[in-house]
Amino acid sequence: MSHLRYLTAGESHGRALVGILEGMPAGLPIKKDQIDLQLRRRQGGYGRSTRMQIEQDSVEVLAGIRAGVTLGSPIALVIWNRDWANWSKHMDPWAPPPARYHPVTVPRPGHADLPGALKYRHTDIRNVLERASARETAMRVALGAIARQLLEYFGIQIASHVVQIHTVRAQSDPSPLSAAELTARADASPVRCLDPHAQREMIACIDRAQAEGNTVGGIFEVIATNVPVGLGSYVHWDRKLDGRIAQAMASLPAIKAVEIGLGVESAACWGSECHDEIFYEESRGLYRKTNRAGGLEGGVTNGERLIVRVAMKPLSTLRRPLHSVDMHSKSPVKAHVERSDVCAVPAASVIGEALLALVLADAFLEKYGGDSIAEIAERYPHKI
Repeated sequence: MSHLRYLTAGESHGRALVGILEGMPAGLPIKKDQIDLQLRRRQGGYGRSTRMQIEQDSVEVLAGIRAGVTLGSPIALVIWNRDWANWSKHMDPWAPPPARYHPVTVPRPGHADLPGALKYRHTDIRNVLERASARETAMRVALGAIARQLLEYFGIQIASHVVQIHTVRAQSDPSPLSAAELTARADASPVRCLDPHAQREMIACIDRAQAEGNTVGGIFEVIATNVPVGLGSYVHWDRKLDGRIAQAMASLPAIKAVEIGLGVESAACWGSECHDEIFYEESRGLYRKTNRAGGLEGGVTNGERLIVRVAMKPLSTLRRPLHSVDMHSKSPVKAHVERSDVCAVPAASVIGEALLALVLADAFLEKYGGDSIAEIAERYPHKI
């Protein structure tokens, strides 16, 4: 059973996104501006749609926080959708859509449109795409920003950067950088890339996709520093931290693969090239010279940096749409076109930070948890 649970609700063009976070201990100072900062970071990145110019995401707290401190009760958040003003007649919970409204009947290849409509027997695909939209991730970023503040209280930091867009791969090495330095450098880049040469090529690639009515995906890397030994467990499949991280990342729309440490590359290595040898010095204790495992062994954190790489496919809405079929007439037609990004990999890296924060905070509370921050501080062996 999770120590930290959350739920979200809301449609892309509905009135608002709503989230509930249950299990946060009492007494944790929360800064609203830090939640809003993460929401702004999610809205950035080269290749985003005009929706980002409409929404200016900011969180409103409905419950669970008083005078800037958690109460130990469920935390309820809301993010109001500004675009609701343009969709209120189409998305009204009670009134039928206006006569001029045209139901969406042509599914987009690669999207939840067709399987979602078949599963729930919807005749209007808008009932699917509104919830399947990545707009929902704004609330997960807000909830993750609270989990991040718990981790940061105990010295655990999370950062991310973009490794690849389409076939353009960065050659930079983030290992010498602190989490704060990595974030500052990544956020200064429009594609959140640490390699200036690759950044230019990535932007050119996105521009080409835009001009051709196409989309591009890529790979981002999320890194957590100062992670203590012993989060997660090897004793049951559902407690292994690598599995929990992979599930969280794969739940992000358009994600197709998750790697930890060397990841797929390890399949082509000799065993002697893959594993991290263990050494001991009295001044340092047990340590490793490499981190090929990415901070996880047997589903348990080993004290090294936690390194997670995530592959995102090109988004499924193309301005030069692919072939599809009208679900009502069964006639061959071009796929439905909905306002969408050309590239969302930089934004996805920020969402990945939030998802990792939620998983790590849950595992942290599993090991060190208590009803209050003061109680956890008594149990946590590291200096705060």
